[in-house]
Amino acid sequence: MRVVCLDMEGVLAPEIWVEFAKRVDIDALRRTTRDEPDYDRLMTFRLRELRQHGLGLPDIQKVIADMGPMPGARAFLDGLREHYQLIILSDTFYEFAQPLMRQLNWPTLFCHSLETDAQGFVVNYRLRLPNQKQEAVRRLKELNFRVVAAGDSYNDTAMLGEAHGGILFCPPENVVREFPQFPVVTDYAALRAEIDAAFLRAA
Repeated sequence: MRVVCLDMEGVLAPEIWVEFAKRVDIDALRRTTRDEPDYDRLMTFRLRELRQHGLGLPDIQKVIADMGPMPGARAFLDGLREHYQLIILSDTFYEFAQPLMRQLNWPTLFCHSLETDAQGFVVNYRLRLPNQKQEAVRRLKELNFRVVAAGDSYNDTAMLGEAHGGILFCPPENVVREFPQFPVVTDYAALRAEIDAAFLRAA
C-alpha cells in the first residue's frame, strides 16, 4: 500500500520547453513561468510561436524523442517498481510525454492534454484539474496509501507537503532555501535511499 509519486521534468527528463527551444533554436520558447507567471498567457504565447514557426505535434514529438530521459532514469524507475506502486505526476501533456514514456517503459502518468487540428498544429490545451499533483496525492491518501513524493521545483512543493514524505531532487538553491523541511538529494541512488527511509518513517 505504498505509492511513489514523481515529477517528470527535472527528475526523469530535462525541462521539455527549455530543451525544445534549444534544439529548434527559438529563443522565445525558452520563456517559463519564471518569466510569465500567468500560465494561460504563457501557453497561449507558446502555441502561437509554434504555429508561426510551422511546428506541429509530430515535429515536437520527434524532438522530444531525440531528447530522451535523463541517464539512469529508466533503471531507477524499474528498480522502484519492484517494491512500490509508481505514478508520474507532471504538468506536461500526454502528447508531449509519449516519446519519453516509451523510453521509460510506460510508467503510469497523470498530466494534461493538448488539442490539435487536422494539420497537426496544437490549437489548445486542457488542464486535467487545478493543483493536480497535490490533489492526486490527497486522493491516494484517502484510499489508504502511504505516499512519498519527489520533485525539483516550486510547482512540486504542494505535492511534497501533502505526501507522507517529500523529497527535493536537484532543486535550485532558492527552492532549497525556501523549503528547508524537505531533504535534498542529487542522484538516483540517494533518491532511492531517501524514498526507502521516508516510507520507514511513515510506517
